[in-house]
Amino acid sequence: MGIKLPFLPKRGNKFFDLFEEGAANLVQTAELFHQMVQGWENVEEKVRKIDDLEHKGDDITHRIMSNLYTTFVTPLDREDIVSLSHSLDDVVDFIQAAADAMLLYKIERPTGSVLELADIIVDAALQVERVMPTLRHRTELKQVLSCCVELNRLENEADRVYRQALGNLFDSHTDNMADIIKWREIYEQMESATDRCEDIANVLEGVALKNA
Repeated sequence: MGIKLPFLPKRGNKFFDLFEEGAANLVQTAELFHQMVQGWENVEEKVRKIDDLEHKGDDITHRIMSNLYTTFVTPLDREDIVSLSHSLDDVVDFIQAAADAMLLYKIERPTGSVLELADIIVDAALQVERVMPTLRHRTELKQVLSCCVELNRLENEADRVYRQALGNLFDSHTDNMADIIKWREIYEQMESATDRCEDIANVLEGVALKNA
């Protein structure tokens, strides 16, 4: 009878691949949403595709967590892996929620504020995708900090657009509470997407400072 060896958890080597896959999925979601609000054609079909991308994001998060539970040595602190994973997923969730609300409420056409926020979301998503590969190499981690500064700037810009949009909304729709409720929800979902991008920046900044 052979000797049964104790279970030895595997070392982590999939996390960077999964983070990059999640960032690519985020960019695809942001760009599809941007296309939808810019052209405002085939909206139902595009929302369905965004829903599919949201499900893909959920699957990526599930795979990250599964790897985390079966990995003994992780390339980053476990709490950073969890926070980064959930923040990536949250951005996609909020974009999907905004798209779903626009379809559900049968809006006639996106406002200028929606177009501005959609631009910012795409810019932030591209920043996240651009910085993810640097996590693989300690010598490149200092590059993360400049990306974090840009993500913070974009979030501040989104805050400005959001506040202005709410001001315009209450000025122009004081006689239609239903419109105020609809647009406020849409703006909040979009602004929340940029908030979660800032959360990603905060996690990445911590990773860079701890490991560079």
